[in-house]
Amino acid sequence: MNTTLEQEDPEIYELIQKEKWRQYSCLELIASENFTSQAVMEANGSALTNKYSEGLPGARFYGGNEHIDVIENLCRTRALKAFNLKDTEWGVNVQPYSGTTANFSALTALLAPHDRIMGLELASGGHLTHGHQTAKKKISSSAIYFESFPYQVDPTTGLIDYDKLEVNADAYRPKLIICGASAYPRDWDYARLRKIADKHGSYLMSDIAHISGLVAVGEQSSPFIHCDVVTTTTHKTLRGPRAGLLFFKRGEKGTRVGDLEEKCNFAVFPSNQGGPHNNTIAAVAVALKQVAEPGFKQYSIQVRKNAHAVAVTLAKHGYKLASGGTENHLVLWDLRPIGLNGNKMEKICDALNITLNKNAIAGDTSAFVPGGVRVGTAALTSRSLKEQDFIQVAEFLHQAAQLALKIQNKSGKLIKDFVVALEQDDDVKVLRVKVQAFAHQFPMPGFSPDSIPESAKH
Repeated sequence: MNTTLEQEDPEIYELIQKEKWRQYSCLELIASENFTSQAVMEANGSALTNKYSEGLPGARFYGGNEHIDVIENLCRTRALKAFNLKDTEWGVNVQPYSGTTANFSALTALLAPHDRIMGLELASGGHLTHGHQTAKKKISSSAIYFESFPYQVDPTTGLIDYDKLEVNADAYRPKLIICGASAYPRDWDYARLRKIADKHGSYLMSDIAHISGLVAVGEQSSPFIHCDVVTTTTHKTLRGPRAGLLFFKRGEKGTRVGDLEEKCNFAVFPSNQGGPHNNTIAAVAVALKQVAEPGFKQYSIQVRKNAHAVAVTLAKHGYKLASGGTENHLVLWDLRPIGLNGNKMEKICDALNITLNKNAIAGDTSAFVPGGVRVGTAALTSRSLKEQDFIQVAEFLHQAAQLALKIQNKSGKLIKDFVVALEQDDDVKVLRVKVQAFAHQFPMPGFSPDSIPESAKH
């Protein structure tokens, strides 16, 4: 029981080392990923994983939680501080295992089964948990248990169509309006959404999973001024471990928000989860402490500058970007005008040591063959890349797109033929070497690349 992982399970140890080498050797551009700190990883891998603590601090169903209570209370205090919230006006539950469970707990707290919700549709940049369904199937539990009518971006501008949203809300009269996105490169008009919600006595919920780090330091508008409930993950722009937070507004009994604290806490446990992951809560607390440090503000400013650099560079090459640019940490690149799709761009980027993800673009008819890719800057900014570095990253993306078109012309439209062809292409192999050499110029948060054994580098 006291042997190292390397001794106990060399197979898993070797795979972890290989993953470290992959992270160090790749240009990580997935907008929902980041590189967390060594301190966060130490807390997440600590002896706190041994403790069961169902319930809330001071009201547990198990004994022996005197230190766990202090840790969870500290995490709650730091969460409120990170977003400049007063504990008389807001509370927070730090136990959700993920953003998805935080979201479903919020819906459980606010709604009865079959109540009506409106969230941004998936093809417009929304998230699965905001009521996603297709014409033939309800996909997310948020659509299975509640009645979902999504709103959209304007297909011409790529911006949320608030006027159409208001018209549809007037007819649909939702119990809840959800704002927030997984692939929307612009800020949000929370005041407009609050006005729409108030017309129908609706709750307003914001899922800031992608932008919470930016919100915390004032680099995006704050939803806390206008929303009743706010959820977030902790591993994206907050740069913590993989978990979720559920914030709820406090108010006088008998008001719309007067019972949200009780409802939200009950929705997390016992309605949707069992015992909290205390090791992860401690790691979240560490990350939230880092958010309060001056360096995090500078980091968040740089994230936005880097995203702007990518957008400008791609636009100079004539590529189409959803909404024409970005105001946050991501760029949504529409590949349809050049005859390429997101699947092929993701595949060729993987072959080039560039990690990004295919993504639906407004107007797409299939989530399986999306028209674009999502490019995020949070992770590589954690590796100290600046604007000039991201101009080079964007140039690599341009070269990748041109290579993909060349290979597609030879292989045809089928993805399986495209993959075979790119694996044999000499230009792909040459560019991969250049990308890896570029990636190795920058430091790696959380671990030292020098500690990776040679056997994991191949």
